[in-house]
Amino acid sequence: MSEICSTCGLPKEICACQTIEKETTTKLKVYTTKKRFNKLVTVVEGLQGNELETGAKELKRKLACGGSVKDGVIVLQGDHLQKTIEYLVKLGYPREIIKT
Repeated sequence: MSEICSTCGLPKEICACQTIEKETTTKLKVYTTKKRFNKLVTVVEGLQGNELETGAKELKRKLACGGSVKDGVIVLQGDHLQKTIEYLVKLGYPREIIKT
């Protein structure tokens, strides 16, 4: 017999907690801005906790760019606005909560 999730009450194999959490999180904001030497960077705001570190790592790998996590935001080098939004949707975040 499998374990039962204490949050949603479903078996661990079909637990819906992560999906529900992504749908009810705060709004995500993705935008580009100019930093030093007039270089464009893409900024992702709204991710928290473990999602912040893993999200930054996956976005940097997927977009083949550098970046960092500072003060609760992900900063990606370059103009990757549309690709970032598409990838966040693939990760399970509804398009309705992603603002540009």
